[in-house]
Amino acid sequence: MSDAAFDEFSFLPAQADAIGVPVPPVRRVTHRLADGRTVSALRYGDPAAPVEVTFLHGAGLNAHTWDTTVLHAGLAALVVDLPGHGDSAWRDDAQYTGRTLAADVEPAIREWADGRAQVLVGHSLGGLTAASLAARHPELVRELVLVDISPGIDPNGAASSIRAFFAGPTDWASREELVDRALSFGLGGSREAATRGVSLNSRVRPDGRVEWKHHFAHLANRLASDPEAAAAVDDAQRTGAGILSAAGWDDLAAVAAPVTLVTGTRGFLTAGDREEFLRRLPDARHIELDSAHNVQEERPAELARAVRSAYDGR
Repeated sequence: MSDAAFDEFSFLPAQADAIGVPVPPVRRVTHRLADGRTVSALRYGDPAAPVEVTFLHGAGLNAHTWDTTVLHAGLAALVVDLPGHGDSAWRDDAQYTGRTLAADVEPAIREWADGRAQVLVGHSLGGLTAASLAARHPELVRELVLVDISPGIDPNGAASSIRAFFAGPTDWASREELVDRALSFGLGGSREAATRGVSLNSRVRPDGRVEWKHHFAHLANRLASDPEAAAAVDDAQRTGAGILSAAGWDDLAAVAAPVTLVTGTRGFLTAGDREEFLRRLPDARHIELDSAHNVQEERPAELARAVRSAYDGR
């Protein structure tokens, strides 16, 4: 088995046809950071058109989670693989927080967008990253759209369930085995959707074995086999949760751009979380959609409308 003939854009025609839109030009772009690591992204739309919308995905996902939302929005867009995910390099220190990731993606976005202020859309961990980027580089963000995340919410969901999913082998004989495992855990929806998600979130190694692209899978697998290490990590996360939450609220308080919060009725935020967010940011716009946490996959058309509204200045 090899990825040599695999086209990451091979699913786009069917996705575009399903919603009645043409397939836009799209290519992969790469930025090399000062330390030698790379940040990768998808560039949608006319190459001559300025990019004014940038999307950041959540933990364990990759840029392709936004495909259908971008198709619905019909805008020239930059869709970034966060470090540790997709085709972007992993962090040796495994520090995947909003602030560390914002520092990594800022120079890449600045280059690709030619310094132009963006409608910055972030889901989950990508939302915390987006808020940090907007706080520190206001010249790069003219509107901030956060999708089903708020400071104090764990963007990784339940750590134990993640470890259970990634427990077992770190590599597989085929992508079909990964699809079967995802479906057995109730992930991916239909087999077709699960096949697309697995294909775009895995890679074939030189030895022919298949592994997940994102670093989280490998970290979670290691912890699943070491209860003492997992407990220590959990304790450290609980200890640091208040610090990360405070940092997230500080970031949002410093954001000068208009903010939109999009939540799923079955997402990560409770009613209390939403109330706290709007109490702290009374000028923020709130849009609630009938969805679980991955709103971009369950309600891409409605989310695209929210993005277009922010793009058009509401």
